[in-house]
Amino acid sequence: MPVNKLLLIAALALIAACSSKTVIDENLTENELYAQAQEDLESSRYSTAIEKLKALESRYPFGRYAEQAQLELIYAYFKSVEPEAARAAADRFIRLHPQHPSVDYAYYIKGLASFEQDRGLISRFVPLDMTKRDPGAARDSFNEFAQLTSRYPNSRYAPDAKARMIYLRNLLAAYEVHAGNYYLKRKAYVAAANRGRYIVENFQGTPAVGDGLAIMTEAYHHLGMQDLMQTSLDSLKLNYPEHPSLDGGQFKVSYKQKEERSWLYRNTVGFFDKEAPLPPGQTRASQDVIQQYEDAEEAIPAELKEGLQGEEEKERSWFSYLTFGLFD
Repeated sequence: MPVNKLLLIAALALIAACSSKTVIDENLTENELYAQAQEDLESSRYSTAIEKLKALESRYPFGRYAEQAQLELIYAYFKSVEPEAARAAADRFIRLHPQHPSVDYAYYIKGLASFEQDRGLISRFVPLDMTKRDPGAARDSFNEFAQLTSRYPNSRYAPDAKARMIYLRNLLAAYEVHAGNYYLKRKAYVAAANRGRYIVENFQGTPAVGDGLAIMTEAYHHLGMQDLMQTSLDSLKLNYPEHPSLDGGQFKVSYKQKEERSWLYRNTVGFFDKEAPLPPGQTRASQDVIQQYEDAEEAIPAELKEGLQGEEEKERSWFSYLTFGLFD
């Protein structure tokens, strides 16, 4: 999106935030106040409408428009891009009027507010990968739409809620795939396998199931669990023969290890690994610490190594050793 449009949006938001609070005539009757609030809603003056609807409810709590004002306040908060306030207003209406004929509308707007909150203002104008974002709001939205469709299956809002639930379920599954690939990249193979299995068990019917099987296959491959790997691979080939991880029926490993070790070695820090005899006075744990030290030493830049070597050539005093070189 052009920068000038983003600046315009920011300027309008700043003006709205800095604008003075609406002054409402105290002599307005209930009918007049409600009529003005309706006019503001129709003219998209949502901030003003919110103030008048709140005034209507506080001045005439038992009036003929009190319940309707509470319901329309949910909508006004939603349209003014205040998702938290919209959800709070919806929760309040549901708690106060559980048998109201329009309570399904409160459930719907509550789910819609979480849905829009997950997208955010910036993501509406700037393309973002939603699968890599925290799925908290998306999960809330899915659960709220699920409440609507289960409690009011014949509601006029149920078809739209079900369509949004399909999108949200695919989004949540894609997020789990992203997390599984992250664990593979970090060589956390047990966690990756668990994520893959979670996708397969909880997101059946979504495109992410094939990715979940691929994550399981690769994780079990790196862990050396051949039976589990073959089971996952057979299921992947049978159900998703065109998956990108398959090349001519053969599985392609996405994240290769620098050094192949057994799953027992990685999960016990080499304590029970018996591939080679230990030198006298050493344990597998001490070897692993030494290996970590050597890996860290190899990662030091060449120019820094030269400086360290020059420092080592200098003769150090006993005071330097006692103070760890802090005063050198």
